[in-house]
Amino acid sequence: MNCRSEVLEVSVEGRQVDEAMLALLHTILLHRSTGKFHYKKEGTYSIGTVGTQDIDCDFIDFTFVRVSSEELDRAIRKAVGEFKEALSNSGSDGMGQISLEFYQKKKSRWPFSDECIPWEVWSIKVNVVNLANEQERQICREKVGEKLGEKVINIVEVISRHEYLPKMPTQSEVDNVFDTSLKDVQPYLYKITYQITDSLGTSVSTTMRRLIKDTLAL
Repeated sequence: MNCRSEVLEVSVEGRQVDEAMLALLHTILLHRSTGKFHYKKEGTYSIGTVGTQDIDCDFIDFTFVRVSSEELDRAIRKAVGEFKEALSNSGSDGMGQISLEFYQKKKSRWPFSDECIPWEVWSIKVNVVNLANEQERQICREKVGEKLGEKVINIVEVISRHEYLPKMPTQSEVDNVFDTSLKDVQPYLYKITYQITDSLGTSVSTTMRRLIKDTLAL
C-alpha cells in the first residue's frame, strides 16, 4: 500500500501557534471521522451522526469547523500544547513540524505485536515569526487568517479526491481501522507526532514578513 503524503506550510506569530495548528488538524479530522458504528449483526450496522461546532480564533481573524467532541478536542489540544512548548524551548528560531498520520492495524500472530500500516500523512511545517509592534501583529492576524482559509480549501480538495480509504470493517475488525475509544465520534486510527528543527528553510517566514512590509507600505 502506498501512503499518501501531504505537506502544508504556515508562518505564524508565537501566540498564534495553538490556533493555527488546531484549525488545520481539526479540519483534517472533521473529514476523517464518522459517527459511531452500531452493529445489529455481523455485516449489518448503522452509523451515528457527527455534530460540528464553529470555533472563533482569538489571535487570528479566522473561524474553523471541528467535530463536536470534547474528547477528541482534548486529545488534539494536548498534542498541540506539547508541540508549542517544544517549539518555545528549542532555541531553533521557532521552526518545527507536526504530523497527523492515519493508519490501520494488521493483526500479527502471537507473540508479535500488531503492525501499524500508515495510509495517509499530513505534515504541517511551522515557522514562528517575531513582530516588532502591535501594527504588525494586527496585519499578521489578518494575513494568517487568509492563509489558513487557503489551506483549509486545499485540505478539502485533497480529501475530496477518490483515493484509497480503508474498507469498512466488520464488527470484529473495527478496531483495526477506527479509534473506537471515544464515546461520541469515530475517527480513523491516527497518531500525532512532531519534530523541532532548524532545517525547514525560511521561505515561508520570508513571505510573511514581505506581506506585512507590503501592507505597511500601502
